[in-house]
Amino acid sequence: MNLPLSEEFLSIVLDEKPLLDVRAPIEFEKGSFPNAKNIAILDDEQRRLVGIRYKEKGNTSAVELGRELVNKEVQALRIKEWKAYLDKNPDALIYCFRGGQRSRIVQTWLAEVGITRPRLKGGYKAFRNFLLQRSEELSSEIKTIIIGGRTGSGKTRLLQELNNMIDLEGLARHRGSSFGKLANTQPSQIDFEDALYYKLIQHYHKGHKHLVIEHESHRIGDVYIPKPIFDNFTKGGLIILETPLAERVEITYDEYVVQALKAYEKKYAHKGSQRWFEDVNAGLDRIKKRLGSQEYLEIKAQFKKIYEADNSLGHKVWIERLLTQYYDPMYDYQLQKSPLKILFRGKVQEVLAFLKSKED
Repeated sequence: MNLPLSEEFLSIVLDEKPLLDVRAPIEFEKGSFPNAKNIAILDDEQRRLVGIRYKEKGNTSAVELGRELVNKEVQALRIKEWKAYLDKNPDALIYCFRGGQRSRIVQTWLAEVGITRPRLKGGYKAFRNFLLQRSEELSSEIKTIIIGGRTGSGKTRLLQELNNMIDLEGLARHRGSSFGKLANTQPSQIDFEDALYYKLIQHYHKGHKHLVIEHESHRIGDVYIPKPIFDNFTKGGLIILETPLAERVEITYDEYVVQALKAYEKKYAHKGSQRWFEDVNAGLDRIKKRLGSQEYLEIKAQFKKIYEADNSLGHKVWIERLLTQYYDPMYDYQLQKSPLKILFRGKVQEVLAFLKSKED
């Protein structure tokens, strides 16, 4: 049976085509692509057994075992699930790890019931290699502008006003600080990388003169920006967003208290507030050494008292203290040591006007 293959990897990225991933769930959890849906041909235990058989008796025997495990009844169920997904996503492509037996079997079974879809040539491995190599190449060509500023300046909010930006913290699902943990867990390292690769390739093909990103360290929570790309990012110039302290307190309070509590309560229901309290406390513990024992104990006690009193607005007190006593001195020191060239300083509207002028 002559089944279609595709290696039009660029169009998958630019058109954000849906993908049907037929690898085992454990493989999918380690790393997948944006817009991919996992409907496995073999579950984790079946894959393990087939793998053992392959090592002991070779490919033919492993295929025979696979067919025994996925009998006619299981096969019919799998086809029903694949068909439901493909009916909703008629331009989806199929892949397994190397584009070999599993995706070819899926193609064959689908073709037998009148559904023909292409599979990725080389599978997951080939497509990921394309993303990695192309992104490293493009990041060396893309000119970056980096938005810096003290904590709470509204850098992320500013980014959302732009078309030529990548929100690295958004992709990482982390705010990039000791208190940056969000209610939703972070993606796997591979998922973060693949999402970043998509954004870089899409940005390049939109023809923007510059890429605007936030001033980040190599690591954002538990994930990190691949070193070749990070090194290319940091060749850009720096813009300092200057925001008055009172406004920074309001922004920080809204993001780290009001919006964070909503997200925690949405995920954890009645336990959300307690989970948020525990995570903020863990953040304080992480900066204890730099904060100093006395300051750490006082802020921690202040935070606990305000939380137990259910005084939401009271959180602004310890937030301001943390900004002025910890984050501001640390940022000012880092800025002094930074090799980045400062291109501009200003308030949000001034920065937006400057960025617009750079795109004209």
